[in-house]
Amino acid sequence: MLNSSLVKSRAAHPDPAWRGRVSMTVLALALLWPMVVASEFHPGLLFDWQSLEATGRFLAGFVPPAHSPEFLALLLRETWQTVAIATAGLTLALLGAIPATLLVTEKMSISRLGSGRMRLASALLRQSVRWLLVLLRSVPELVWALLFVRVIGLGPTAGVLAIALTYCGMLGKVYAEILESTDGHASDALLANGGGRLAALLYGALPEAASELVSYTVYRWECAIRGSVVMGFVGAGGLGQRMDESMKMLSGGEVSSMLLVFVLLVAGADAVSKMLRRRLG
Repeated sequence: MLNSSLVKSRAAHPDPAWRGRVSMTVLALALLWPMVVASEFHPGLLFDWQSLEATGRFLAGFVPPAHSPEFLALLLRETWQTVAIATAGLTLALLGAIPATLLVTEKMSISRLGSGRMRLASALLRQSVRWLLVLLRSVPELVWALLFVRVIGLGPTAGVLAIALTYCGMLGKVYAEILESTDGHASDALLANGGGRLAALLYGALPEAASELVSYTVYRWECAIRGSVVMGFVGAGGLGQRMDESMKMLSGGEVSSMLLVFVLLVAGADAVSKMLRRRLG
């Protein structure tokens, strides 16, 4: 009788796994709460009267956006420089990420075809490149920009180099994971018949993973645009440096115009990504 009533109570509940879901939610909250306390996050400060009053005064300065011909010409030039920093940095990152991907991806290994295991030298080289990619992506581009500004001075060059180093590590890691997740029959056939790694990549793995690789690359280009704006606050050129100057001069109209352009840049990058995915799909 007891077992039958237990079965009926379980069957009566619409979600059979509700106990596990509730337990995981409680566990997540128990782990999250100490982190919230340690971060000293106090959302009530956002609704404090003084904070609301300061926010209102700050936002009131954003209207209307600056639109004088001189400022729009300046804005166009800085926007072009921001896109140029992101594109040049990503291009340099690709020059390092593509060879690193060939070395890191195990499916591109010729030595594993016979016995299924890689030679010791190949494994050591692959692990060394993998740790190099970890090192590059572990340091944020903003930190690299701060270092390069100290070394080579203010200007866009620091931003380009910062994006190149950080994104080389990111692209190399994700490209390798994407290629590892694809079907490796075509690549194995090319390698087994004497083809090189580059041929196996171009004619074997790349056609299957092209859509995902392009989508991630365009996403990283969008992130590079955002990153180049942030790095401008430390003197790496572009919209960020001009926005920092406008904020110091309390020119809310200029800041709002730059923010609008920034939104349009990200929307444009998203449109390019959709178009490329549609063509490759």
